[in-house]
Amino acid sequence: MKPTTPAFMKIVLPVCFALCFLHAKAQSPDVYPPHWWVDMKWNKVQLLVRSTQADFNQADVRINYPGVTLDKIDRLENAHYYALDLTVAPGTKPGNVSIDFVRKGKTKSVTWALQPRRAGKGKAFAQGIDAGDFIYLLMPDRFSNGDVTNDHVAGMRDQTLNRDSIYHRHGGDLQGVIDHLDYLQGLGVTALWMTPVIENDMPNRTEHGYAMTNHYEIDPRFGGSDAYKKLSDELHKRGMRLVQDAVYNHAGLYHFTVQDKPMKDWLHEWPAYTNTNYRDGAWMDPHGTETDRKRMADGWFTPMMPDLNHENPYMANYLIQNALWSVEEFGVDAWRIDTYIYNGLEFMNRCNAALLEEYPKLHLFGETWVGSPLNQSYFMENNLIVPFKSNLPGVTDFQTAFNIAAALDNPNDGLNKYYTMLTHDFVYKDPMKLVTFLDNHDMNRFYTQVKEDVAKFRIGIGWLLTTRGIPQFYYGDEVLMKGATYPRDGWVRLDFPGGWKGDKKNAFTQENLTPQERETQAYVKALANYRKSSSAIKSGKLTQYVPKDNVYVYFRYDNDQTILCAVNLNGTDKSIQLSDYAERTKDFQGSKDVLTGKTSNGTLTLPAMTMTIVELTKQRNE
Repeated sequence: MKPTTPAFMKIVLPVCFALCFLHAKAQSPDVYPPHWWVDMKWNKVQLLVRSTQADFNQADVRINYPGVTLDKIDRLENAHYYALDLTVAPGTKPGNVSIDFVRKGKTKSVTWALQPRRAGKGKAFAQGIDAGDFIYLLMPDRFSNGDVTNDHVAGMRDQTLNRDSIYHRHGGDLQGVIDHLDYLQGLGVTALWMTPVIENDMPNRTEHGYAMTNHYEIDPRFGGSDAYKKLSDELHKRGMRLVQDAVYNHAGLYHFTVQDKPMKDWLHEWPAYTNTNYRDGAWMDPHGTETDRKRMADGWFTPMMPDLNHENPYMANYLIQNALWSVEEFGVDAWRIDTYIYNGLEFMNRCNAALLEEYPKLHLFGETWVGSPLNQSYFMENNLIVPFKSNLPGVTDFQTAFNIAAALDNPNDGLNKYYTMLTHDFVYKDPMKLVTFLDNHDMNRFYTQVKEDVAKFRIGIGWLLTTRGIPQFYYGDEVLMKGATYPRDGWVRLDFPGGWKGDKKNAFTQENLTPQERETQAYVKALANYRKSSSAIKSGKLTQYVPKDNVYVYFRYDNDQTILCAVNLNGTDKSIQLSDYAERTKDFQGSKDVLTGKTSNGTLTLPAMTMTIVELTKQRNE
């Protein structure tokens, strides 16, 4: 999620929370997580139990279920909350655990279920993603409206539904995504990442999903938990994978634990509203101050998104257990972590370790919008000798995005900067785990970045799909969607054409697409599907040559295949000789274009402002 700097404003938080909480009503106890599973490695579960009944946590608590022990009862500062530490012994049978609250001879009970594990860990779910995948990022509200009955949900604060406004809800949902999985698979997509689908019961701007109000509820306007499970199942039937967008740094102002805080230090609060300083360098600066680090990590993104205190052990457990619960409950395969650099980093190491202990194949990658490869590497597994060592396997590779755009804008300087950026891969433990991209929901659309130059746009796509790492594509780029974040980010989050009944343009069927849009969609489809069968691109090594005369050549190769990729950013054709790259080409005499099938001998002609991708062949082609 992109930082949004609000005008400085003072907020007296206790007053705000009190006003918002006036409308709360008494309820039976709620338990978080609402259920768990037998035979989990994480078998010491901390339940956060809440009721709005006054002095709720003054009762005695009893549990009598074979294999489940109540180890500790913590009555939190807010009398509406308990924290109950349970152990679920190995071999415990699934069933309903009764949690009894006994006070003055009266008993109030709540049922907490222990379920059998989801089948297929590491094979049918929690499979991870790798450089053989092609991730498609979409916003459910803006992709397709498959179920109009959930466009409005009674009782939710945001009742907007107006496709003419970029800041209102548009009605897209999970059924709409399910309806078009065949399209995505045909495009070459192997993994789906959506902006958060967790409940966002906020007064406005709920289309993006990053202001969660209940971590254990899927937003009913997207179809709720049943629709999310159905989507997960449908993806897995197709051999595709599900990436969940996780938000640890903040919650929405109307989250129940913000409106009714379990403890005084549940959030990072300041005497007056304090925004983060967005200075990622404060984490690793050997000359930096604790003041700047604290402002970086503990400052808020916006007044509507309170910053969560990961140093509070109950808050930390709440978030870690929700992560584990989500993977098991919904069959998640990978975990994209929003605003990673603003989280408590020691907390993140704990959370990452818990997920990987339970699901060893799960891939975790964090959003790291920073300015250099060195800073980017600090937040993932790296080869640096530094006091703090991250255990995060991967990050979003903003450096590749920035430098591809810079090269296309100014080849003379940009190609060399891209080359230099890639030379810094030595700082990463495994650069193949970086998630590469051209744009996303917080950036100018790539087509806009290249000033709507289709030739440059196609070069960027070819570059993305052949360089090292795990490529991520933003919805609609395949049909040249455009838009800039200024003045507001809504312009880069427009509706996918054809996702709503009555749309005049339909990218799913190609109805009324322009020739350029059709050609670009076909190009993405052809190259992404070729990539699926290319061992060199999916898992091979990369060798690059110093750019020369605005031509950049690199190779992807393994024992079975060698692919030459050449970017020509000149306004005229260029020719290269295979013999000029003898380290990689000495065993080959010809080449074959991976998309057109055109063959060549030892000389390759690179048309002006194009990317050429060829597989090298042993025989000489005439």
